[in-house]
Amino acid sequence: MSPEEDLDPERQSPAVAPKKSGLLKVLGPGLITGASDDDPSGIATYSQAGAQFGYALSWVMLFSFPLMTAAQMISARIGRTTGRGIAGNLRKHYPNWLLQVVVVLLLVANTINLGADLGAMADAVNLLLPGARPAYILLFAGICIYMQVFMQYTRYVMVLKWLTLALFAYFAAVIAVQVDWGVLAVRLLVPRIEWNEAYLTTIVAVLGTTISPYLFFWQSAEEVEDIEAYPRRRRLRRAPEQGKAALHRIEVDTIVGMAFSNLVALAILVTTAASLHAHGITDIATSAQAAEALRPIAGRFAFWVFTIGIVGTGLLAVPVLAGSAAYAIGEARRWPIGFSRRWQEAKAFYATVALATLVGMALTFTQIDPIKALYWSAVLNGIIAVPVMVTMMLMASRQDIMGRFAIRGWLRRWGWISTAVMAIAVLGMFATSL
Repeated sequence: MSPEEDLDPERQSPAVAPKKSGLLKVLGPGLITGASDDDPSGIATYSQAGAQFGYALSWVMLFSFPLMTAAQMISARIGRTTGRGIAGNLRKHYPNWLLQVVVVLLLVANTINLGADLGAMADAVNLLLPGARPAYILLFAGICIYMQVFMQYTRYVMVLKWLTLALFAYFAAVIAVQVDWGVLAVRLLVPRIEWNEAYLTTIVAVLGTTISPYLFFWQSAEEVEDIEAYPRRRRLRRAPEQGKAALHRIEVDTIVGMAFSNLVALAILVTTAASLHAHGITDIATSAQAAEALRPIAGRFAFWVFTIGIVGTGLLAVPVLAGSAAYAIGEARRWPIGFSRRWQEAKAFYATVALATLVGMALTFTQIDPIKALYWSAVLNGIIAVPVMVTMMLMASRQDIMGRFAIRGWLRRWGWISTAVMAIAVLGMFATSL
């Protein structure tokens, strides 16, 4: 038995819940995907939601949990079952124009989001260590490119897992503020809808940063990467006997990752609602601005942990944004792809990773308002998510693509509910803005 096979989390019996040590092995693509969802752009969006509306939008985090879990679980199953990512299956089974539209939309959204995240990380460091903002942007872009291009795949994944610890900073931030738990409980469990542009646009932004297209492409592609990393694994279409263990691992990994993601998002919203909104500060445009506003209200401890969390989540999210774009383009162009390959073996793939990061970095030096870029990148993700999710749901339901692992039952129902909710939220936003 090879060392890689011995470490394969799918080798443990799916009949029982994983033990603590086994759980750490099981957590992988789902955990990293969930944690990267709380990137600086997401932090800014959740902060604005809490500052502007108090606890009123906390119900969205509870409501979105089964929706994002279903969407991510479906994307993971596509990769594990077919041995191809979403773009690879689009290329094989759908018209070329659809593939090109989806890839271009993803690339545009990812690049804007990536640039906004790099700028937010630099702004956060400036709060702690005043200096030249461009130098910090260059530093973070360089670190992210190095991690993806030159680090061994298994070590790279381990670094991403460790970076998820940065999100615990936001649980500490909640402790530092005075939360009205009674009001929070009511707002969390009893949704209140306001039919106005600001409220619905914020819902689309929250859903867009929670249920984002780049997360679908990333988790699906990482499942394909893991097939290469563990010699025993084969795509489920060719080895259906591996299905029970593989799908069990995907379920555990995704549920834990999405639960962690939503709890962190809720913690950010609650922190800003209890501190900023309660003191009349209702306009927060960036994650760094939220951290700065916390200092005189919640104290230096909340300020420090909030700021450090921005940097940590950015280092996690930027590689995921660049990587998901590279996976999509690489599959569309039939390049050799994957972080498990050396850069000499996948030059075009790694060049795309570096180029996406550099273009995103360049956007921070233009006249584009970084404040608006953070918020509207989330709104753009929400809009783009609708056609991507429709395509993904149709793909995952086809037996000629998924074989006996085509989605059905509760997973299919929740997938379509998630898609419908995103569509309704986007339509509502457009209707109120006219």
